[in-house]
Amino acid sequence: MNAKELLLQRQSSPRLISPAPVAIDIEFILNAGMRAPDHGSLQPWYFTVIKDQGLDKLSTIFERAATQKNFSEEKILKAKSMPYRAPLIIVISTQYQDHEKVPKIEQSIAAGCCAHSMQMAAYSLGYGAVWRTGDFSYNDSVKKDLNITLDNDIIGFIYIGTPAKHIPLKPLKSIEHHASYL
Repeated sequence: MNAKELLLQRQSSPRLISPAPVAIDIEFILNAGMRAPDHGSLQPWYFTVIKDQGLDKLSTIFERAATQKNFSEEKILKAKSMPYRAPLIIVISTQYQDHEKVPKIEQSIAAGCCAHSMQMAAYSLGYGAVWRTGDFSYNDSVKKDLNITLDNDIIGFIYIGTPAKHIPLKPLKSIEHHASYL
C-alpha cells in the first residue's frame, strides 16, 4: 500500500477480532503516534496499551464508572463488554504542559494527531482500527483508574484488531462544501 492509497482508502473498522497486532507492530503503531506534529516538541501525550488481562481491567473500570453514573442495568452490561470489541486498545491521553507559546488547545490537537497517526499505522499494517470516544473519555473515574490526572484529557480509545469481515471501500466524500480557494 502506498501513501496515496493509505490516505484515500483508510476507513474505520468497528468489528474487530483476534489476532491483535504483535509486539513489533504495536511498537510501529506507537512510533507512528510519536511522529505527530508537535509545536514546541512538547510531546504532550501519553499512550496506555491495553490487551489480554488489561481488557478485563478496563471492563471493570467501565462497569464501575457506569454504576457510579447510575446507568441502567442494560447500559452497565454494555459498558462492561465494550473493551472486548477488539483484542487491543490504545488509550491516547494528554500530558498538558504550561508553555507560553503552545496553548492547551494546540497540545490537545497534537495528541489527536497521535491518535490519527496510530489508526493510519494500524491500517497500513493490514489491521482494522476505530477511534472511539464517548462517555468514558470524559469520565473522571475512568481517568483516575487509568492513572490519568484530572487536569488531562482522554483523546480517545483506538480499538485495533483484525477486521471481522471485509468492509467495502466507501466512496470519497465531496470537498465541494469544505474547501475554497483565495
